[in-house]
Amino acid sequence: MSDSTLAIALSMLSFMLTVIWGSPLLRILHHFRIGKIIRVEGPAHHMTKMGTPTMGGVLFILPVVLLTVLLNAASLLGLNVLGRSVLLPVLVLLSYGVLGAVDDWEGIRGPRRGLGMRARTKFLLQVALAFIIAFALKYILEVPELYWPPLDEPISLGWLYIPVAMFLIVGASNAVNFTDGLDGLAGLISATAFAAYGAIALFQGQVFLARFCFTVVGALFGFLWFNVHPAQLYMGDTGSLPLGAVLAVVALMTGQWLLLPLIAIIPVSEAVSVIIQTAYFKITKGKRFFKMAPIHHHFELLGWSETQVVQRFWLVNLLFALLGIAFALV
Repeated sequence: MSDSTLAIALSMLSFMLTVIWGSPLLRILHHFRIGKIIRVEGPAHHMTKMGTPTMGGVLFILPVVLLTVLLNAASLLGLNVLGRSVLLPVLVLLSYGVLGAVDDWEGIRGPRRGLGMRARTKFLLQVALAFIIAFALKYILEVPELYWPPLDEPISLGWLYIPVAMFLIVGASNAVNFTDGLDGLAGLISATAFAAYGAIALFQGQVFLARFCFTVVGALFGFLWFNVHPAQLYMGDTGSLPLGAVLAVVALMTGQWLLLPLIAIIPVSEAVSVIIQTAYFKITKGKRFFKMAPIHHHFELLGWSETQVVQRFWLVNLLFALLGIAFALV
């Protein structure tokens, strides 16, 4: 079986596991009344989503972890199915998933109901985790630090690699978190980005990393089975925080992290829109640059339907992801 065939097979397997596990999870979330709380200042039609089950990131995290652990166990028996290098992305998925779950739970049942964990606390925990991950990437896995198209060999960044990697991990984690605001948006964008980096990993000969990426893609498609409009389930911070962090880790493992702003152009745009809105609001003492941030809400308030925003944003991200793959092949 070729490397690409096995990667696609893993994608299909993770998709089926996720879809099968979806209905029982929905019943559990409904039973414990783990429902989404909607921002009052958001678009009015979003109020109909109040109470829809959240913390749905568990839906795709568990199949990815299960498959990766089982395939690594098979590798110990001599089968060349998966390698130890993908254990780091799995640990990132779990650690940021736990952080996101705590944030979601605080927002649903905690004293800060509707708000979640304090932003400063969450940010500091993200930074601390990112430091450990960056250290492991550089000194344990010894990944290629940076590929620059004119050069065949990766460039070493020295001590600068640690802060750069931390910035990418924390930034991508929050960027996907900002993207998670419309039915199917974060899932579609993330699946596209992971597929792009899975293809790049295949071209580089990093077959184990590619298989992991396509396992995530399949699980995200399974999640989208329940998350497309009208959504039965939301991923919450339980899903969005780890997705962004793992995407950054995958980009760093390929050494092609300069392409991340292209391959994940929509999450980057969402994060930049929040930064612009916040800065403009403070500078002008109350005026807004966008009708609402993140930017997907701006387009909703311009009159685009939720489905139009999701589909058009996904088309833009798909085109830029293909452009990113092309640059990686230069």
